[in-house]
Amino acid sequence: MKRLFLVIFVGFAMSAFAQKSEDAPSRDDVILYLRTMRSHDMLQRTMQVQAETMRQLFREMAQTDKGAVPADFDSKFKAATEDLIKGMPSDQIVEAMIPAYQKHFTRGDIEAMNSFYSSPVGQKVLQELPAVLQEGNQAAMPILSKYLADWKERMKDQFDKEKDLGTPEGKPITVQPNLKN
Repeated sequence: MKRLFLVIFVGFAMSAFAQKSEDAPSRDDVILYLRTMRSHDMLQRTMQVQAETMRQLFREMAQTDKGAVPADFDSKFKAATEDLIKGMPSDQIVEAMIPAYQKHFTRGDIEAMNSFYSSPVGQKVLQELPAVLQEGNQAAMPILSKYLADWKERMKDQFDKEKDLGTPEGKPITVQPNLKN
């Protein structure tokens, strides 16, 4: 009886796995979806919005830390971000994303998303989303700036406290935050 149950259970598990892989969207399905989403354009526009948000954040941080920003800060930052965006390997980024879509969405999911984003409302979402993100980021900027200033102060206090404590041998602790992540 246990063996029969085990055989039935394994059979169901294998059929569920097989059905899942059959339901996975093909590469072409995902590419169609990414084209419907205008992913290249969306990536470029999103990067532009994020660059403007970062410019504002860095400008505020420089003003807070140094009291002023260089006169050419905005033009240099804009030129640097335009170069960054212009050189963005969009095709490679989109290609690298395909397996993630295949892993997390079924063919039916992709078809439904294509239907939505092909509709007038879906097209409006795609058209308006960069402006919504930009306006939302601008509204959130004072909140983010205050949070980052408070966090920076907490980290400074923590590092100063650890520096003052030193090690048991009396040697000072050097703390270097890992900012790579």
